[in-house]
Amino acid sequence: MSYSMPIKADESRLYAAVASLPCQICGRSDVQVSHSNQLRDGKGRGLRSFPWRVAALCVPCHTDIDSGKSLTKEQRRDLWDEAHRKTIGELFERGLIRPVVKLPIPSIEESYL
Repeated sequence: MSYSMPIKADESRLYAAVASLPCQICGRSDVQVSHSNQLRDGKGRGLRSFPWRVAALCVPCHTDIDSGKSLTKEQRRDLWDEAHRKTIGELFERGLIRPVVKLPIPSIEESYL
């Protein structure tokens, strides 16, 4: 199953916002959008992970996490997860993303209780 953002432009805006952040591991400013490589995040053969499972990483940190020989698979996963959490937190702190809360519309029966 493939997931996408509700509006394609939302995905582009999200990626631009992520790329505007410093690297969430080392702090460098030359950042690219790093997608999760984990199956749990929608990654599969020929499929990119869910659009919101991204991290702001510079090229050297991104390379180390994707194919670095000095890190174990678990270390690479943990490092990416930490960078992802920091990225999402930074996006919220800077007001670059915000939650959208959709409240359920009560049924007629519920409104009379």
